[in-house]
Amino acid sequence: MSTLHDDSSSGFPRRDRPFNVDGITSTGMDSTQREFLETLLETESPSGYETPALRAWIDYVSSFADSVETDAYGNAVASFEGDSEVSIAVTGHADEIGYAVSSITEEGFLRIIPVGGSDPAVSRGTQIEIQTDEGPVNGVIAQTAIHLRDRGESGEVPEITAQHVDIGAKDGAAARELVEVGDPAIPAVGLHDLAGSRIAGRGIDNRAGLWVAAETLRRAVERDVDATVHAVATVQEELGTKGAMMVGTELDADAVVAVDVTHASDNPAYPEDQASDVSLGEGPVVTRGTANHPELVNAVREAAESADLPVQLQASGRRTGTDADAFYTQRGGTPSLNLGIPNRYMHTPVEVIDTEDLSQAAAVLTETAAQAETGADFRTSL
Repeated sequence: MSTLHDDSSSGFPRRDRPFNVDGITSTGMDSTQREFLETLLETESPSGYETPALRAWIDYVSSFADSVETDAYGNAVASFEGDSEVSIAVTGHADEIGYAVSSITEEGFLRIIPVGGSDPAVSRGTQIEIQTDEGPVNGVIAQTAIHLRDRGESGEVPEITAQHVDIGAKDGAAARELVEVGDPAIPAVGLHDLAGSRIAGRGIDNRAGLWVAAETLRRAVERDVDATVHAVATVQEELGTKGAMMVGTELDADAVVAVDVTHASDNPAYPEDQASDVSLGEGPVVTRGTANHPELVNAVREAAESADLPVQLQASGRRTGTDADAFYTQRGGTPSLNLGIPNRYMHTPVEVIDTEDLSQAAAVLTETAAQAETGADFRTSL
């Protein structure tokens, strides 16, 4: 990626190979990896404003990567240089859905627009944090009290552009001293542990994939695989895979695995008319069809089977809706795969995943890289 800026000498801590971490199992998550996941999930990163999350990710991977490169929009590539000619990239997008201030009324309220696929059904009555140049500003997306609403209004959900934010300002002048048009915002909710190894929070789409990309690289370094492995953090996936389009033109890899969340069907909120076999805690999900290259699908499944690691399957009939859709059309066609992390309640502030699926995903992809280290050809056999 000759057009990218190399950050390998940026002052981040570095360790010489081999890199080892005590206390981690082949599929588990130790305290260091858990802390990194929490950092990602607690860092604001709406589409177009991904810098805080990218900084946290780069700071982490720079301690074991051979090099870290970034481009003009912040897409980051951390690399481990193997001895063979085979190269595999594992990617996750750094952005999350949110809002942006679109106007400030004379009464001191804010009007907002959605950033990415924000759901108006879960916006009203929630606290948000507006990211300004001077720091965060708290606000609430207003909801009329149930006592004051007509019964017929209960099922009506106004679009986000028709909702308003109260930051407590007494008038428009006071509000403009705190925020300005274009400031991004995210739901002000934290990360919560649920039963077992499950967690809930905002932005799991797609800090989950971002974590898996970094952890796969770390494990590849620890294992000292022969293949070259790239961990990639992309921007603006929620706006139409824009970052993947940028970095895909420069990323010279034999195969790309885009790790992103996918819908878990094992809960009452999942529509009964949309058949799926995806469950939390049963392993990462290999997508078949459309952008997903059959040879790469087979390679990942065979790697999982040989290491006795679980994977689930899902079908794609049109597009995956992930960065895989962008990567596979680059450079004359790059074998690509969407590997899913089962996720309940996607694009809400209460997304739920099982952290075991994250660890299993990193283990499967590390094994895939290890098995490809002596040579691989992911092209379709004709």
